[in-house]
Amino acid sequence: MSELQFVRLGFGTDAVEYRTAWNKQREVHAARFADEIGDTCLLLEHPPVYTAGRRTQDSERPLDGTPVVDVDRGGKITWHGPGQLVGYPILKLPRPVDVVAHVRRLEEALIRTAAEFGVATTRIEGRSGVWVLGDPVEQRPSLGGLSLDFDPRLTDEEFDPRLHGPEYAPSNAGQRREDRKLAAIGIRVAKGVTMHGFSFNVNPDNAWFDRIIPCGIRDAGVASLANELGRDVTVEEVLPVVEKHLRDVLENAEPKPREIERPVETASA
Repeated sequence: MSELQFVRLGFGTDAVEYRTAWNKQREVHAARFADEIGDTCLLLEHPPVYTAGRRTQDSERPLDGTPVVDVDRGGKITWHGPGQLVGYPILKLPRPVDVVAHVRRLEEALIRTAAEFGVATTRIEGRSGVWVLGDPVEQRPSLGGLSLDFDPRLTDEEFDPRLHGPEYAPSNAGQRREDRKLAAIGIRVAKGVTMHGFSFNVNPDNAWFDRIIPCGIRDAGVASLANELGRDVTVEEVLPVVEKHLRDVLENAEPKPREIERPVETASA
């Protein structure tokens, strides 16, 4: 892939409103499609905002009617805000486009970033993003004094953790020693060029996630680098590390087009 350029749009008091950044993405996307610029990654923080991908269900949105920005990426609902590093890699991919491979490359860069800070993360089959694995179910603390055998999330697909107190809050997944997502990924590919990207929880107030069903997942929660390390970590500290690993993974990738299997022609009698 071509040399990756990073654009730092704004952090802290200069955090970029979501719709402003979305418009910037569109501008950069059009320029990349026209080959007016090379591959570019926008990096920033957002003021607090909920965004919903195309697969978001009404039951996963805030119960109190808090506004949500509906976007054209894949995935479901999530939150962006202070303490979270957001990246929008706008890259031209070969055709036919392999979206899954692009997601895996982003995950790899973020897994390497977490590892450099001493946090072991991984992928979970069927769930995009970067995860801190919890303890085996039998070793986790019981909820509300009940055995995990009675955990309603395991038997009730419509169970809403928001209606059952802090025991089930996504932000408390670390205390429950459950699987918890450190970085979320949601993308769109239009005209062979990627948009949207990832959010990496450095040191946000994860209680914002308790008002939604993050990524539509009811039996796991969210993590942050600071909580996992038990110390303060800043976006400024993480930013160059993310850039280093994104550059290494994306520039050295060989995103070859998928081989198309063609049916074997058999001679007829």
